[in-house]
Amino acid sequence: MSTSDGGDVIRLLRMRLHALNDLALTLKHVHWNVIGPHFIAVHEMLDPQVEAVREMIDNTAERISTLGGSPWGTPGVLVSERTWEDYSLGRAEAIEHLGALDVVYTGVIEDHRKAVEATDTSDLVTQDLLIEHLRQLELFQWFVRAHIESSGGKLSTGPHDTEEAAAGKAAQGARDKP
Repeated sequence: MSTSDGGDVIRLLRMRLHALNDLALTLKHVHWNVIGPHFIAVHEMLDPQVEAVREMIDNTAERISTLGGSPWGTPGVLVSERTWEDYSLGRAEAIEHLGALDVVYTGVIEDHRKAVEATDTSDLVTQDLLIEHLRQLELFQWFVRAHIESSGGKLSTGPHDTEEAAAGKAAQGARDKP
């Protein structure tokens, strides 16, 4: 791999590291702030996701180091370099958090897929790492969506752009069910 390609991959992985650190913190935040009748199901579903994402974080940081970079996992660097807003829900019903988490997972997965494409010719080892992440991230999104999806495959959140909008639609969908 050329020095230039290596630098590009390190920069790409740095953003993936930020996204995964942010995801782990967001999942733990939801774990602490979920309420309502589905509290225990969601509360207990999230801890294994947090642990798996933390492993992804470690693997990503180690790949950055392997490529000669320095992984920065401090909160200040994450906040200053990220391209997304902070998670927007506090204490809320499980269904609202699940609607918002679907938006979060969609963003992380879409950006991971772009990173997979970007490493297609320059670094197949990094690409393999990212594909393995996607395998788990998509599984976790499926777990989330199982709570907000109808038997016909329609998400109660419908098309959405923000966590708040998805949370509101998920809550409305739950209220509308008999």
